[in-house]
Amino acid sequence: MAEEFSRAVDDGLRLSKRINYGKDRAVAPPKLPAPMMKSPDSLLPTAPMVYAVIDDPGIVDNPDIPSYQPYVYGRCDPPALIPIEMKGIEMEIDCYMDTAFITMNGSWRVHCIMASRACDCRLAIPISKQGSILGVEITAPDKSYSTQLVLMDDNNENQSGIQAQNGGFLKSNILTLTIPKIDGGSILSIKMRWSQKIVYLDGQFSLNVPFTFPDFVNPAAKTVSKREKIQINVNAIAGSELLCKKMSHPLKEVRRHAGSMGFLYDSEVLSWSNSDFCFSYAVPSSHINGVVLLESASAHDFDQREMFYISLSPGDIQSKVFKKDIIFIIDISGSMRGKLIDDTKNTLSEALSKLNPHDSFSIIAFNGESYIFSKSMELASKDAVERANEWIKTNFVAAGATNISHALNKALEMLSSARSSVPIIFLVTDGTVEDEKQICTLVKNHMINGESICPRIYTFGIGAFCNHYFLRMLAMIGRGQYDAALDVDLVKPQMLSLFDKASSLILANIKVDIIDELDEFEVYPSHIPDLSSEGPLVLSGRYKGSFPESLKVKGVLADFSNFTIDMKIQKAKDMPLQRVSARDQIEYLTAQAWLSENKQLEQKVAKLSLQTGFLSEYTQMIILEDDHLKKVKESAETKVSKNNHGQHEANIQGQRTIILPHLGIGFGNLTATAENTPPGYETKLPEVAAIFKAASNCCSTLCGFCCCPCCIQCCSMMNNQCATTLTQLFIAVGCFGCLTCCSEICCSGNDG
Repeated sequence: MAEEFSRAVDDGLRLSKRINYGKDRAVAPPKLPAPMMKSPDSLLPTAPMVYAVIDDPGIVDNPDIPSYQPYVYGRCDPPALIPIEMKGIEMEIDCYMDTAFITMNGSWRVHCIMASRACDCRLAIPISKQGSILGVEITAPDKSYSTQLVLMDDNNENQSGIQAQNGGFLKSNILTLTIPKIDGGSILSIKMRWSQKIVYLDGQFSLNVPFTFPDFVNPAAKTVSKREKIQINVNAIAGSELLCKKMSHPLKEVRRHAGSMGFLYDSEVLSWSNSDFCFSYAVPSSHINGVVLLESASAHDFDQREMFYISLSPGDIQSKVFKKDIIFIIDISGSMRGKLIDDTKNTLSEALSKLNPHDSFSIIAFNGESYIFSKSMELASKDAVERANEWIKTNFVAAGATNISHALNKALEMLSSARSSVPIIFLVTDGTVEDEKQICTLVKNHMINGESICPRIYTFGIGAFCNHYFLRMLAMIGRGQYDAALDVDLVKPQMLSLFDKASSLILANIKVDIIDELDEFEVYPSHIPDLSSEGPLVLSGRYKGSFPESLKVKGVLADFSNFTIDMKIQKAKDMPLQRVSARDQIEYLTAQAWLSENKQLEQKVAKLSLQTGFLSEYTQMIILEDDHLKKVKESAETKVSKNNHGQHEANIQGQRTIILPHLGIGFGNLTATAENTPPGYETKLPEVAAIFKAASNCCSTLCGFCCCPCCIQCCSMMNNQCATTLTQLFIAVGCFGCLTCCSEICCSGNDG
């Protein structure tokens, strides 16, 4: 799908050569990417962008300066996408603890469509890793659109497939929405809201927001005002010191208090930003530290229990890390073939090279069978790592089915004798298996009956066919962590990031000392993971009763000495705890609901999703369209109609609902796993006939979307005999229906 999108944008850029920008010297056509610079992903959006969807190339023209070009016969199938000019952009970012909320306001002008014609427009919003779309509002001259979450049911699920063209994820981090029938020359004002995690790296909190705009969205008229505005507010622990470390844009500090600071960038620019917005800051501390934040439920909250948020940070000074016994369990089933198995082998080899000499390891590769590098744990000496790399090259051959349980049982058995180290299982898979719930029960029983430090389980999912909620639940039971790469291109960096967390544990067996005064205490995750030097540990939840004035957190350090810290209690002033913790809670609760098949938990997830605006597996995003002209013409009476969810709601005349496809990741795909379908596999569209390809290659080379002016100029230089001969030839071809086909392909610019 991403590759098709890029091809459609490439077609649109060439089709935009038809636009006449006039003879004014202050007007120049936008710069197009050089052909040698193009790659399959080079034309994917790197910032919010809007595209004109062109199926009729004859409507492409400047709405202000018509060029009166001869009409172009034929259609673009699939439609071309012309990036439209951006008129202004503003971004406001609010950072709370480990979460950032981004609001972006932009305006775009449909500069490429005749004033008398209309086309659909496609909005594309790239969101960084671990991001979640919260809402979109679009204002056009005569209509407005806004997204909304509703309950998911079977009727929605059926209709979402029919309405899939209205939007969906282009890749795991690029959301697209279609805005129907916008007139040429119109201005679209769009407000987008999403959240994303703030990454902790090298003792700093780092935020990266997609903000790289290509040259061809700059208005052609150089005199047009272009204003960029960025505002960022950082809110951390009250009373703590914040140090700004890095910024990609020239921000000016406008506010600083203990625990918070604000920056602003507001400027007229010659061209839009050509780099992502990056900002990093540090909260200096020389030791393990933490804070507890409390907040009361709002009057409209479906859960009236009090909320808490606990953050435990590793501090700046590198603490001693646990010695580890680690077993890598790697999926080598048939679906891992090709680039994916190669990337996995390279990543595993790099991870082995990072092990300390006193660590021990082994490797289990599995498909329908299990293949063990060593039946006993081996010290990570240089010789052992080299032998392991040779074993990986020989045995990592993608083939066969998927059987996780046998390999996992073997790893648990091998790690049962660990005493002076942290036993770790690092599981990587791209598939779904039938016995996932039995595996979770087995691991849970093993943890209950295990030693003082039970095996930690870190899980990594690849693609959309594996059950990510099973992997999340398995990691939660094993007091480890979970991560995923829905796009196979991200396997190596994200797998290494998870390995770095697993290999740098500094505090284990963490317990929160809650006194008996609390009537209820619910914490997410329910099994508290270990603290790593690679990032803070965050816990959140609800409680009833009187929270203690101080809270003790206990654990075991790398030398197996006991550790206790008194956490300070603070009221969460100006910090929306529910929104900050909502996404993590939704994912943990969804994993629990999947495992227990508890309908009440599913309803709880749905309520939390509707209340906070975060997507879930049990809610659906829709677009509400308001036709302002129709409202004016029709009476303002309200009609009550039954919607698709079996509920009654007030529908104002002039409003209609556009259903988007389900945006959740789902609970795995057993069929795709059984058929060894590789992650990222997409059904290809039927190939065009060879004659169409030949015509496209020829015409795109000769004309480059300028076929009509070139043909007119060429025909004006012909003599009468040549013109007569060509006329007869084209009439003959037209009898066989080829003329229409050639015109269609010529104007689509398809390179085959």
